[in-house]
Amino acid sequence: MRPTANGEHHHGHGLTAPPPQRHHAYYPRSSSSSASFKGCCCCLFLLFSFLALLILAVVLIIVLALKPKKPQFDLQQVGVQYMGITTSNPWSFDGTASAVPTTPTTASLSLTIHMLFTAVNPNKVGIKYGESRFTIMYRGIPLGKASVPGFYQEAHSTRNVEATISVARANLMQADAADLIREASLNDRVELRVLGDVSAKIRLLDFDSPGVQVSVDCGIVISPRKQSLTDKQCGLDGLSV
Repeated sequence: MRPTANGEHHHGHGLTAPPPQRHHAYYPRSSSSSASFKGCCCCLFLLFSFLALLILAVVLIIVLALKPKKPQFDLQQVGVQYMGITTSNPWSFDGTASAVPTTPTTASLSLTIHMLFTAVNPNKVGIKYGESRFTIMYRGIPLGKASVPGFYQEAHSTRNVEATISVARANLMQADAADLIREASLNDRVELRVLGDVSAKIRLLDFDSPGVQVSVDCGIVISPRKQSLTDKQCGLDGLSV
């Protein structure tokens, strides 16, 4: 209140200015959430990478300490239960004939053999075998097949595995038929080949290693007259990862 020239006092009505408005910066929530999510993914990736490298290092140390070796899968015995040869001519060879009257145009071979394999595990850990398949062949011609179910073999152990191949009248064409009859009648021998692939995995701490393939390749000679095995030769087992 200010005095005027005539002594009167005038009451002044002051106007109060409105307070300044404050503007808050706005940041979208999606950007902050995306950055947080990327950070979590990066941390998880680094964590899993570290754990994977750690596990790999432990496995390598154990493998180097154990020094795993390939399993051995060998054909030990072959038992001939039956062998018979029949030609297209009115003549058959059952182990008693000694000559062929005429050259046959076709021939069929019937055969039943029992094979005994030996599986040897030289490792300090067990081996898990998958299903194994074997084929018997004559001059590259498949005659019959046999399979052996998968099994588990303990460390430092030997196990016998049996398989039977039965061939019922496998047909051979003229050239192969003539050779078969000639060898059987004159030389009392039939040469066959046994091929097979055995899949195996080394089991370590309830984990299976990558599969390895052990090949079986054996040549056998059978006497039709004696109905027995006269010779057997097996090559070295092949190994492929």
